[in-house]
Amino acid sequence: MNRGSSLSSEVGALKENIKKNRYKDILPYDQSRVVLSLLTSDSDSDYINASFIKGAAADSRYIASQGPLISTVIDFWRMIWQHDVKVIVMACREIEMGKKKCECYWSPVQQSAAFGPFTVCKKEETRPNEDIVVRDLTVTYQQESRAVTQYQYLSWPDHDVPYEAAGVLDLLERARTSQGTHSSPLLVHCSAGCGRTGVICALDYIHDLLVTEQINTTDFSIMNIVLQLRRQRPSAVQTKEQYQFIFTAAVCMLERLLEAAADRQLYSNLPQNGKDDAAPLPPQKKSAKPPTVSKRLSQQPVMNDTYAVVNKPKHPPTADPAHSAVAPPRSSRTLPPSHYYDNDPAGASAAAVYSTVRPRAKPNSLSLSATPIYNAPRSSNHRLEEEGLLPAERHSSTDHDYEDLSPSVPDLTLCSPSGIGFNCRIQKPRGPRDPPAAWSRLER
Repeated sequence: MNRGSSLSSEVGALKENIKKNRYKDILPYDQSRVVLSLLTSDSDSDYINASFIKGAAADSRYIASQGPLISTVIDFWRMIWQHDVKVIVMACREIEMGKKKCECYWSPVQQSAAFGPFTVCKKEETRPNEDIVVRDLTVTYQQESRAVTQYQYLSWPDHDVPYEAAGVLDLLERARTSQGTHSSPLLVHCSAGCGRTGVICALDYIHDLLVTEQINTTDFSIMNIVLQLRRQRPSAVQTKEQYQFIFTAAVCMLERLLEAAADRQLYSNLPQNGKDDAAPLPPQKKSAKPPTVSKRLSQQPVMNDTYAVVNKPKHPPTADPAHSAVAPPRSSRTLPPSHYYDNDPAGASAAAVYSTVRPRAKPNSLSLSATPIYNAPRSSNHRLEEEGLLPAERHSSTDHDYEDLSPSVPDLTLCSPSGIGFNCRIQKPRGPRDPPAAWSRLER
């Protein structure tokens, strides 16, 4: 007896029916169970672990069933034949995690298999994608044959959800296309017939509400839909993840329907039957032809090499007090007037100010991602200090002729990819170097 409600599962708990249940805690409610009336032998009973679920039109739209056992395969085909099922949706594999989840109730391709009085022949098997297997079956009973289409979804883990909702929605779309206008119920099963089966029934139920425009924004609730399913099939939508998956898939489904509606509205504005009586489409602005690579390069600002090396001018420059006193407007500036770059087409015409350059203050720490990282070369003052020829107190951080990057960082010669984005090796300096003699002459 189900707590807090009038639902019962007495028939499924009978001693003669216990062995027909795959799981002892998943029993169909007596109020919604499928009653088998087709008798094929004297030993047949009316019990099968399957439940009717109402659809959006309040009819028996679905049959939620457990995957058949080896002892219930005949009962499974009795149910299909009795209710003239045309489409089966199988949401599990036969074996999952090393355990048997469903008995194979079909035959190999172009072969037939007998299940009691039923003969099943698989005419064709196709795989439209890696997630779905489509089997076209022909079932024969007492000289009468019927066509049944089975859709098996392969990418749905037990007690879990698929990676994306699009695959399940495609599965349902194919099943609806095969079902067409046939009034027979859609047979949905997994292993227990509750978790994955409940999700599929819920999504198809929501789809019917959308296409029939029965959804009211004030009272539409996915929770209420799941509760309705659970009153008809125990443990329908079994886990929290499966419940959340319904929301994700419902959003994806709504987006698809809106896109399809927009496409239909667009096509309805096009001329039909050769008549130009439809509303014209708004004119579209013709996009300009993209420029070629050479033209795009020619449109870039003219630049010389991207490196600039400070060098000694070839001729002694002349001071220009008037030029240094009045700075040109920002719009007319090109290069700083007091620097000379060896790739400057203007030549060595500006005064050098190397004597005014001072090394930056020594940083406290340096990230390992900075580039380059190596032991900085030291000036001749360092060498004199080490040899005892120059007192250490006369040396200051501003006397360096080379900028000290990070003496505290270990010696690394590989540029980090997180720095400039390239793998490059910088050779370690071989030792202290004296500054060029020409630099000191410029300071006078």
